[in-house]
Amino acid sequence: MMQNQDLLVFADEKEVMPAGVNDKEETWQILIVDDEEDVHNVTKLVLEGMKFEGRRLSFHSAYSASEAKDFLAQHFDIAMLLLDVVMEDDEAGLQLVRHIRNELNNKMVRIILRTGQPGKAPESSVIIDYDINDYREKTELTAQKLQTATIGALRSYRDLQIIEQNKKGLEQIVQASPEIFRLQSMQNFARGVLTQLTSMLYLGKSSLYLKTTGFAAASQKGNPFIILAATGNFEHMICRTLGSDVPSYVTERIQSAMQKEDSLFMEEYVVLYWQSQDMSAYVIYLECQKKVSEVDRRLLEVFCLNVSAAFDNLNLHTEMDDTQRDIFMRLMEVAETRSRETGYHVRRVGEYAALLARCMGISHEESELYRFAAPMHDIGKIGIPDAVLAKPEKLIPTEFELMKNHALIGYEMLKGSELPLFKLASVIALEHHEKYDGSGYPHGLAGKDIQLSARITAVADVFDALGCERIYKKAWTLEEIVEYFNEQRGVHFDPTVVDCLLEKLDDFLRIRDRFRD
Repeated sequence: MMQNQDLLVFADEKEVMPAGVNDKEETWQILIVDDEEDVHNVTKLVLEGMKFEGRRLSFHSAYSASEAKDFLAQHFDIAMLLLDVVMEDDEAGLQLVRHIRNELNNKMVRIILRTGQPGKAPESSVIIDYDINDYREKTELTAQKLQTATIGALRSYRDLQIIEQNKKGLEQIVQASPEIFRLQSMQNFARGVLTQLTSMLYLGKSSLYLKTTGFAAASQKGNPFIILAATGNFEHMICRTLGSDVPSYVTERIQSAMQKEDSLFMEEYVVLYWQSQDMSAYVIYLECQKKVSEVDRRLLEVFCLNVSAAFDNLNLHTEMDDTQRDIFMRLMEVAETRSRETGYHVRRVGEYAALLARCMGISHEESELYRFAAPMHDIGKIGIPDAVLAKPEKLIPTEFELMKNHALIGYEMLKGSELPLFKLASVIALEHHEKYDGSGYPHGLAGKDIQLSARITAVADVFDALGCERIYKKAWTLEEIVEYFNEQRGVHFDPTVVDCLLEKLDDFLRIRDRFRD
């Protein structure tokens, strides 16, 4: 039993959360680990009603080190551990500390050791050998000291959380940098901005990052806001418009900032508003747990200026990239009009190739390159005479030999570029007519000696060619196409790529319907 006379022992108390605390309210999670029931009761009595940073304390109990291990393995949000040293044995508490830090790898939870038998675990050696935050004898731990130790532990836990969240926010921003040409990366960047803001100012977890769909024209400024990133209670609203699912009170707060064209710093929330160089409007909505100080307010304004500049660059890169790819695709369509295929053939081949690439385990980022590189497979046909390209009858041997040159011509056209897209396209142009059994051209490569990108494009190209009507042939039925690929599995085509085609056949048909000639 406890010897401290400053703490009174009351009747058994079963509730683990102070009265009046809503289950949904965000609280500091406290775990009491002690084999004496009275210690649990008195600890809750002393700390009940305390608040730190506007949040109450929520209590959990474990009566042995073994029970605490099981609890901590399932709960990762414990802020503070009030831990007895001597329980099942003389070092049960110390062994639990080692388990928490080394096996659970939990460096966040703050640990206060309490012991009624200090001789069993001398303070000097415990402080040096174990990662704890405080060591107290139960006889010295008065109500005031327990409250003080708790505030110190929670403050330390809060600061560690802020550091960790800052780190995650910065990581998201850094990870977005190599992918700035994709819309998805803009969403990653926005999510990183939210994480960074909420952590560095210790704001609430619920926040929104929005952008208008408007362009430079002033008349476009009334367009709906699109949610680029969101956290907490708003996380499910990403990619939706502001009015679709956002609570009305949030919409009203944001509209107020839009009307004023200025940021709002209120007691319970912050709305950050600014316009970029192209007159797009940006809004960050943050729910606060404390009033933003004047220093923090200035920090927010500077931060938003930097973020605005970053998003201007992201928008510029995205627009440039989309424009380049659109121009490039149109050039491919022009090239295809010289041959017997249609312009939409190249689009379908690109979509098929990207789908097959993902099915083959290629990353999303790289498979997107296939979407734009595969359509260049026949770019070398630009160098083939019209008399050969436009001939409706079957080519004679000399004409076919001339036609085969388009693989080398395409490769020579593309090989000099250092851009990943063109490097991939050059390989596809060169090898997409090679066959798995070695009977293809121009070099008679076989099996895995043919680059995977070319093996994928070969399947995509032939699937589309067989299913489309040309002046020299009728379109094949789906049954005929499937039968052909089964026959040519391991002969013309890579068996694994054929398996992916058959697995994703419904997706192929949807793409064909979407890009019909």
